[in-house]
Amino acid sequence: MRFFLYSCKQAHRIVSEGLDRPLSVSERARLKMHLSICDACTNFNGQMQLLRKAMHKVSHDVDPTAKPDAKDRQQ
Repeated sequence: MRFFLYSCKQAHRIVSEGLDRPLSVSERARLKMHLSICDACTNFNGQMQLLRKAMHKVSHDVDPTAKPDAKDRQQ
């Protein structure tokens, strides 16, 4: 069973990579197993998802037609 579980370090890496690319079925399954037993990594995953949502919202709030210095003032 130990072979199938990620370590916390591996889980953090996979959570982070999952923000940039789709995870494979195997990666998702192993991450889900790890998160089911690790509160710290579950919290980390939740924080990363909140950060992703916040960054997505901020990126949509900036006017894409604004000049670069105007975009800085909008943020």
